[in-house]
Order: sequence, then C-alpha cells, then structure tokens
Amino acid sequence: MTEEFFQKMAQSVLDGDSDAAVALAKQAIEAGLDPLEAITKGFVTGVNQVGESFACGQAFLPELVMAGEAMKAAVSTLEPEMQKRGLQRTMLGKVVLATVEGDIHEIGKSLVGTMLSASGFQVYDLGVDVPAARIIAKVQEVGADLVGLSALLTTTMVKQKEVIDELDKLGLRKKVKVMVGGAPVTRDWVQKIEADGTSEDAIGAVGLAKQLVGAV
Repeated sequence: MTEEFFQKMAQSVLDGDSDAAVALAKQAIEAGLDPLEAITKGFVTGVNQVGESFACGQAFLPELVMAGEAMKAAVSTLEPEMQKRGLQRTMLGKVVLATVEGDIHEIGKSLVGTMLSASGFQVYDLGVDVPAARIIAKVQEVGADLVGLSALLTTTMVKQKEVIDELDKLGLRKKVKVMVGGAPVTRDWVQKIEADGTSEDAIGAVGLAKQLVGAV
C-alpha cells in the first residue's frame, strides 16, 4: 500500500495537480504515515522526475512551475504534522533570493525559489527591485549560506556586482556563496564579478546550490 501511495504522491507533482497533492498529504497524515517519508519518498520523487524531463527537453517551463507549486502545497499541508512530531526536514542551507534593484522580473527567480525549497533549502525571497543594503541585511539576519541574484536587464546587472562588493567589504564573502542569474548573465560575467556560478534554468540552479553548500 505504502509504495503505491508514494507513487501517487509523485504522480500528483508530475501532473502539477496541487489539489491532488494536498489531498494525498492529508491522507498520509490520517493514515499516520511519517510526513517526512511522504515528502522524501513521495513528493520529492515527482519533483526530481519533472526536473530530469525538463533537463532532457521533455517537459517545459509551465510544467515545472506547476510541479513546484504542487510540491509546495503538499509540504505546507504536512508541515504542521511535522512540527507536532518534532520532525525536521534536513535543511541543506539558507538562501536569500532577490531580483536586484531597478529590475522587476519575477518568474525565473520565483521558480528557482520554489525548486530550492522543494529540494530542502530554506528560502527567503525578498521579491523584486531589491537594493543591495536590504539583501545584505537579510543575509546577516538569517545567517544565509547562499545568495541568489537575478537580473534580466543589462543595465541592472551591475547591481549583482554591488552586492558581492558589499559582502566583501563586510568580510562575509568567504562564508556566503553567490549565484547570479538572468538572461544577460554569461560565464564571463560570473568570472568578472567573482560570483560563484550561474545556471540556465531552475533545475540547474538547484544542482549548483547543492554543489556550493557541499551537499552533492
């Protein structure tokens, strides 16, 4: 029964069906299943499969977004039960995400945030048009391991550098890894501003994040 149940959970994420994911999460709680197992053996399997399909070009952005949303819905349904049992998902690290000042592009960054939290990161998404000072303040407040900076305009890319320079000045740069993203971001740019990496898409960003915190 349980194996089949886990498969249904994975399928609900593959289908991007948040309602089904929530219903299955509730059933898991009623059946007394370990909520942590439901996440890792059930829902996460679905996220990984969608990720693999996306990487091979068999799934597309809308499916990835919907799978991420279904995963999020399932986890938030299971969270109160985890707290009750005193269970903790192993958090891989804390990530502060933001679209830099002057830029209001949201979709890519939000998707990266969803996929990171589905994969076991604690994500603090500050939204769009975020000044460097606010990003740094959040990094210090939560003790972040990673910062993800998105810029879709060539004119706002310099703000990614500004955040890195600030982290440097405060002596935080050795402790905090920086990922940068956005259409105009190139490998050359990553080297130039001394960031720790970039990725073409959300699945790649999760892989990079895991690598940077040593979870691979």
